[in-house]
Amino acid sequence: MTNSRTKRYFIGSICMLLLLSLFMGMTLTLSSGEVYAENESKKTFTVGFDASFPPYGYRDENGEYVGFDLDLAEEVCTRKGWTLKKQPIDWDSKDMELDSGAIDCIWNGFTINGRENDYTWSEPYVDNSQVVIVKADSKIKSLSDLKGKTVVVQADSSALAAFTGDDATEENKSLAKSFKELQQVSDYNSAFLNLESGMVDAICMDIGVASYQVKQRGEKYIILSEEVSSEQYGVGFKLGNTALRDEVMEVLYAMKADGKFDEIAKKWELETAVCLKAAAPKETTADESQPEKTAPAQSATHMSVGQIALDLLGGMGATLLIFCLTLIFALPLGLILTFIRMTKIKVIQLLAKFYISVMRGTPLMLQLLVVCYGPHYVFGLNTDSSFRFYAVIIGFSLNYAAYFAEIFRAGIQAVPIGQREAASVLGYSRGQTFRKIVFPQMVKNILPPMTNEVITLVKDTSLAFALAYTEVFTLAKQIAAAEANIMPLFVAGVFYYVFNLLVAFIMGRIEKKLNYYH
Repeated sequence: MTNSRTKRYFIGSICMLLLLSLFMGMTLTLSSGEVYAENESKKTFTVGFDASFPPYGYRDENGEYVGFDLDLAEEVCTRKGWTLKKQPIDWDSKDMELDSGAIDCIWNGFTINGRENDYTWSEPYVDNSQVVIVKADSKIKSLSDLKGKTVVVQADSSALAAFTGDDATEENKSLAKSFKELQQVSDYNSAFLNLESGMVDAICMDIGVASYQVKQRGEKYIILSEEVSSEQYGVGFKLGNTALRDEVMEVLYAMKADGKFDEIAKKWELETAVCLKAAAPKETTADESQPEKTAPAQSATHMSVGQIALDLLGGMGATLLIFCLTLIFALPLGLILTFIRMTKIKVIQLLAKFYISVMRGTPLMLQLLVVCYGPHYVFGLNTDSSFRFYAVIIGFSLNYAAYFAEIFRAGIQAVPIGQREAASVLGYSRGQTFRKIVFPQMVKNILPPMTNEVITLVKDTSLAFALAYTEVFTLAKQIAAAEANIMPLFVAGVFYYVFNLLVAFIMGRIEKKLNYYH
């Protein structure tokens, strides 16, 4: 008894030390980030960018990160004697990347409008607008034709702000209300997959990116002539970091004056969009006042944990639904797969082995994408947005059935063969033997590994974001991005932890009850 208690105390102490180390590490990261941002002697300039935002920043066919903004940053670093570090980031987490000091700036077709007080900005260097892309054969010819249609935008993008932001025009807000649905995806590749498969009717995005994407994809898509909104791009630095901003702007003005800026713009076919002037504006009162500002009063700063939890309720329900439906379908499917795997018919057995090998050997995210978009690309079927939910459940069920099948097989094979032989001598049929003798013992044998798999399922539900299905973690990222506050992610983490504690408790009680011989 004493040894057991000592062991519990020891494990508890280790956990507390790990949590304390994590907290201290985060604190040190935050504080060192501020020092790093102010360090005048630094030689590395880290640029944060979305790696799926051509022509401003993306990964080319050679695996290199290239783009208009990255070329500008490269030239700035060359002239300053800095080393450029190109840092791809999750666009939803850009504020946390910047605030922590992990990046020095956000330089990637970053819209100033509506964010003026959130960052220390460079001068605008690109005039941009939001436009709508549809299929070439679509009946949508104007913005008014979007009524009753499903439109997709990138999460925390200017297009989303143009429809739902505080600075959105009443006309755009009314237009957004007329949509059947306004969906968010993590990147524009996902947006085009949705459009091509028929799950959405239109994409709203920046005109520079839209022009590039339409050109790359041939004649399958068109850009509507009407613009949703107009805006300007700038380089976003951490609020108050005017020293670094001024250094970068000094070089950009020099590049504009000697023609290098326009040369880079021409290379990326953006010469008609650039708007940077060759000299610094005389009046810089607005920028000079920025260092005196404190961080903006974000709504999330004033939100209690309870309010954040309420905002996450819809996502929590979606996560629970994925979890429950996956178990409902995957458990019986896994048992059927076990019987096929253990059959004496070699061909069928090999097919089951191959299926299990594929499901366990490829990423779940890839499987979700195949289930969702496969019907269109393989069979030419158009699916609507409601299919996304079914694709999530089908993908999870097929994947977890493979894992459950192997767990079931191990549990069955752990039952001594002599018991089956004894049952046969007593006149039991194979079905009766399995139901009354093998199955109860199998359940006891598989509970520990099954508990691990079910806990993994709880966490894997977050992968539903790959299909733009909003569960709790995706919703938490969207709220965190909109509020520039990390608290929603911690609340989501608490939800997953409590959910897993509950699962572990229930499975533990079942395991204890079945261990009657102890």
